[in-house]
Amino acid sequence: MTSFTELPLCAQLQQRLSASQFHIPTPIQAAAIPHALAGKDLMATAQTGTGKTLAFVVPMIERLLQSPSSRQVEALVLVPTRELAMQVHEQFEQLRGKSLRPAALVIGGAAESRQLDAIRSGARVLVATPGRLEDFLGRKLVDLRHVAVLVLDEADRMLDMGFLPSLRRIAGVLPRQRQTMCFSATLEASVAGLVSDYTRNPVRIALGSTLKPVDSVELQAFEVTAGNKFDALCHLLRTEKGRTLVFARTKRGTERLAKHLVREGFLAAMIHGDRSQSQRTGALKGFDEGRFRVLVATDVASRGLDIQDVAHVINYDLPTLPEDFIHRVGRTGRAGGSGRASTLVTAAENLELRLIERTLQLRMERKQIDADNMAQPRRFVQNTLASRTLTALPGEVFV
Repeated sequence: MTSFTELPLCAQLQQRLSASQFHIPTPIQAAAIPHALAGKDLMATAQTGTGKTLAFVVPMIERLLQSPSSRQVEALVLVPTRELAMQVHEQFEQLRGKSLRPAALVIGGAAESRQLDAIRSGARVLVATPGRLEDFLGRKLVDLRHVAVLVLDEADRMLDMGFLPSLRRIAGVLPRQRQTMCFSATLEASVAGLVSDYTRNPVRIALGSTLKPVDSVELQAFEVTAGNKFDALCHLLRTEKGRTLVFARTKRGTERLAKHLVREGFLAAMIHGDRSQSQRTGALKGFDEGRFRVLVATDVASRGLDIQDVAHVINYDLPTLPEDFIHRVGRTGRAGGSGRASTLVTAAENLELRLIERTLQLRMERKQIDADNMAQPRRFVQNTLASRTLTALPGEVFV
């Protein structure tokens, strides 16, 4: 399949796809959509950034448009994070047209009154994180007895985050006769068990290696000392062009790193799990719109975020798990583009780096930064921009 026009979709959905500039399907979309349109269960794995969301949103919308309209929840999409839920919701809203009511977005960290209003107004699609949805179910605020389509998006990430008990309780109230589509970046044993429990003879789709970065991403590692690691980061940010995503391991480290970068004159924002939804949304929106050139994040941003046009990913801290390296690097070089991923590693971290390389069967080019190149620009920035502070986001006060 080389064009969405080859799919047996109604004219309305074809028009919405064309208006949204969706013309040529990605490999995962071309492989998954025909089976999904036929009503088959799916188990699909593909690298991050390959367009999995559209692979289930398109057949979901087509099914709803071809069935009698109701005021019951007929399709449920479960995702691990609020940001991913918002992006799936946005994709559905972009394509649904006027014949379908808006989807209900059910997530934590946001006012539940608006979410309940959307459900009560007759939303046929529910996009939710497991925790908030389970809360609504426990309070009998949502009825899922009419769900005909269940989507588990980023299933491995949901299991990593401890959502398995919630998934089982939610699935326990759904009709047994339904279509289930499971999308994941990896197919570990726990995910395979989940699939076997909740799907019926699923079509297995596996595209590319999910344990290797895409070939368009250049991998490099810079050997630094603990004392000049931050200087090395500043040097990379000054010499590389484009938007940069910087990963730190801890929430406190993210806060500290972002504030130090701003004091050095960089337009930086931060995102981690303890930030409010308005702060997280503000940081992502500012990064997407170019108001922030640097986004410092924990692994909350390594998966489930559709951040476009990231030129450079920098691992300031090594990830805890080797597979998290793939998800971090997957934020750049998306949708056929090119990108660069740099890792800052001290002598004490060399064994961890080698473990990542051995596990993922890859090799990063080792490089060094001359100390003189790091020091001089920093002194200039300190003299001229030392008074800068982080831009306050909604509900945020710095001390």
